Amino acid sequence: MPSTDSSTDLRARAVTFYLPQFHPVPENDAWWGPGFTEWTNTAKARPLFRGHVQPHIPADLGFYDLRMPEAREAQSDLAQRYGVEAFVYWHYWFGGGRRILERPFTEVLASGVPSVKFCLAWANQTWSGIWHGASDRVLMEQTYPGPEDEQAHFDSLLPAFRDERYLRVDDRPVFYVFRPEDLPDAAAFVDRWQAMARAAGLPGLYLVAEVSDLLGRGPKYTDVDAAGFDAGVYMRIPARQTRADVLRMRLGRKLGKPEVFPHAPDFEPAPAGISDRLQPCVYPNWDNSPRSGSRAVVVTGSSPELFGRHVRQAVDTLADRRPEERLLWVKSWNEWAEGNYLEPDLEHGHAWLEALRDGLRGTSTLATEPARVLTPTHALGRTAPTDGVAHG
Repeated sequence: MPSTDSSTDLRARAVTFYLPQFHPVPENDAWWGPGFTEWTNTAKARPLFRGHVQPHIPADLGFYDLRMPEAREAQSDLAQRYGVEAFVYWHYWFGGGRRILERPFTEVLASGVPSVKFCLAWANQTWSGIWHGASDRVLMEQTYPGPEDEQAHFDSLLPAFRDERYLRVDDRPVFYVFRPEDLPDAAAFVDRWQAMARAAGLPGLYLVAEVSDLLGRGPKYTDVDAAGFDAGVYMRIPARQTRADVLRMRLGRKLGKPEVFPHAPDFEPAPAGISDRLQPCVYPNWDNSPRSGSRAVVVTGSSPELFGRHVRQAVDTLADRRPEERLLWVKSWNEWAEGNYLEPDLEHGHAWLEALRDGLRGTSTLATEPARVLTPTHALGRTAPTDGVAHG
């Protein structure tokens, strides 16, 4: 399906995180059972309290396998149709050349298709069983062996950096670091990677650091400027947190319930004083109960209308940036087991994608409607339904 929407009327460059864990690999077979993929958690999810909408079921694309080129082509067509400029593929390098889930991107790079742009986000974090209720179980440890390993890491990515589809800012390939606070020396990392890029004939890299502040309790990393990163991305789940919301959450936690928050009515920009180069991130939704069960964080009251409102507000914060740096990060394209995805589902169809496109244009058929937020008073003191139906 060719793109039907011109990008010339979009006020920002939308880039969306892309999870490659939708195909079986030997490691996941050993840890979680034969054939495990992200669909395993997604499909088995059930409501944990009254009004909890689970499971979420894909529509147009179905339960795809990312080893299939047809699935990747269909994703690319949808993304470009609705104004997504690039997929931000999560990339895993644990040190010493140890990798996982690399097959989809390796095939995208080697084949030259699909046509949607891409960049890489280094998920530099130890894998534990926290996704699946076994937080004390270390599966793959993130290590930092030193400059030689960094050179090997860079060399493995150089063919991607040189691909004409790679997302660039001022001709510099964009490379995202998930946990800059875990780097042994972030400033030295920046210096070495920029030097390696120039030595390889590139004009440098556009290095981006995640500034994680998921529930608004203070960012984990604030040295974006001091370390020399070109930009930071402020990550915050769209959860409203009044004092009553927090007290309700704490009571629910004592009762063995998920942390449940209503959706924030407005986009929350980064607090002042971290960096002038922070870029915004918007979430369609958040509900990681398919992975974490009763230990999950669940946002209730999400809707395409609220998401579109957040997109418009986030794009407004980029108005004074150079067009090249008006990057709007979206989490995510396909994080189905975290509840944040743009792909069509049976509940909303294409509405998440339509909300993104309209928000990028600064328009919406519902732009004048007030934000509607549902307060999860029903989340406490209830037993979870067992019939698999989302009860209203």
